[in-house]
Amino acid sequence: MDLPVNPPVQPMLAKPVSAVPRSGGYAFEPKWDGFRCLVFRDGDEVELASRNTKPLTRYFPEVVAAIKEQLPERVVLDGELFVAQTTPEGGERLQFEVLQERIHPAKSRIDMLAGKTPAGFVAFDLLALGDTSYAGRPFTERRAVLEEALAHLDGGPCFLTRITTDPDEAQDWFQEFEGAGLDGVIAKPLDAPYQPNQRTMLKIKHERTADVVVAGYREHKTSTPEHPLLGSLLLGLYDHGKLQHVGVSASFTAKRRAELIEELQPLVCDLADHPWGDWQEWAIANPDRVPGTQSRWSQGKDLGFTPLRPERVLEVKYDHMEGRRFRHTAQFKRWRPDRDPESCGYEQLEEPVSYDLGRILSGGDRHE
Repeated sequence: MDLPVNPPVQPMLAKPVSAVPRSGGYAFEPKWDGFRCLVFRDGDEVELASRNTKPLTRYFPEVVAAIKEQLPERVVLDGELFVAQTTPEGGERLQFEVLQERIHPAKSRIDMLAGKTPAGFVAFDLLALGDTSYAGRPFTERRAVLEEALAHLDGGPCFLTRITTDPDEAQDWFQEFEGAGLDGVIAKPLDAPYQPNQRTMLKIKHERTADVVVAGYREHKTSTPEHPLLGSLLLGLYDHGKLQHVGVSASFTAKRRAELIEELQPLVCDLADHPWGDWQEWAIANPDRVPGTQSRWSQGKDLGFTPLRPERVLEVKYDHMEGRRFRHTAQFKRWRPDRDPESCGYEQLEEPVSYDLGRILSGGDRHE
């Protein structure tokens, strides 16, 4: 492979902000919820690289084939791999958990999933085209060349992301596109070059709160018997009287880790007396992804946890749900001694209005 920009390349990153910026010269894009992916194509040679430069090529043979068919002969693109599936309402929605299934050691399973749940690729930046590197050019120029190079794309599986310079339209996208599984909005400085591994962009993500039950904890990797430290809190929500595992809260200072593990000791109980006691007997991952069970993502890791009587309620901040769990680690906000644990159910969670991903990928709203 001999391109103006060759792998490995770390992608440009974004820092979080609380709102869509109203000044400063930005272009806005939907924030995709998939695998960040840099595409390197030099004729019949195609490499897909992850955010941390690890190879993704073998996991997505159908995307490699689409790149050879749809993208320019010599090109380097920044974008996102995704899987979309049809919803009960008839539209399409991003499915991150289905996408995760593609990272599998068996070629036979990869090939099966490539046909059953094929992935797509959405491009949102250009690093090189032909014999020219555009990495040092301002985003306005990179985008203009990218639009011309990918103008022929129609219907996937390779797409060009939507873009606007109107903050009001970006705010509308932030509200509406979550219903299709998107993660928020990205703001890119119009005059900035492509800066690998630098947080040049801004990201605006959804933030919500929920009251959850603390059902257990795992110890931190640096914990010792003399100085125990809490690593993560295991969180639950009730569904028809059954406590479901909904995610974890894990970002604490060392001082707070020591305080929390001491504070929770009076609640430690035997696993046999815990709502999740029976689940410890399961040998593989299960639909509820309960703690202590193995999956291909966790082989060799210590997944044991200390069960706690589910008597304490915690308010956490989270961005959005993936199925019945928090998509990312929830942030500890405050204890809620005024809440009854059994009152903490899924009905408190905000449900985004359904939105068809196909309308976003096709730019359909602009033509209605």
